[in-house]
Amino acid sequence: MTTPNKTPPGADPKQLERTGTVREIGSQAVWSLSSCKPGFGVDQLRDDNLETYWQSDGSQPHLVNIQFRRKTTVKTLCIYADYKSDESYTPSKISVRVGNNFHNLQEIRLLELVLDPTFPLNLDNVTQVEVELLKKKKGNKKTQQWKT
Repeated sequence: MTTPNKTPPGADPKQLERTGTVREIGSQAVWSLSSCKPGFGVDQLRDDNLETYWQSDGSQPHLVNIQFRRKTTVKTLCIYADYKSDESYTPSKISVRVGNNFHNLQEIRLLELVLDPTFPLNLDNVTQVEVELLKKKKGNKKTQQWKT
């Protein structure tokens, strides 16, 4: 289901979009979160402001669900994690699951995030992508902060 692509690690997604290398398709999906603090939800996760972010407010699992209206090809998933700002809350491990609905999701990647968590996926004909934050840098069990 996944194959490598030629998007270089560390590439700026906005620059890649400006040059036509990639196209942002997140606006074609319905986004949902397992929980969030007021003012730290989907809008803050999806905006272009790196000063805003999603912050969960509940027990694990911490999930981001991205549901497309029709089967969609996803080439790259970009996650911005600012370790310098607050490494105790920044995720260090995530699971990426895909499928055609909530009931048939299969894990395709288990990732240890490094300083640049941009990675190629190359998913064909999926309608559902789920990202679970599994572990924080310093073992903190409180909330999670991140952006896509």
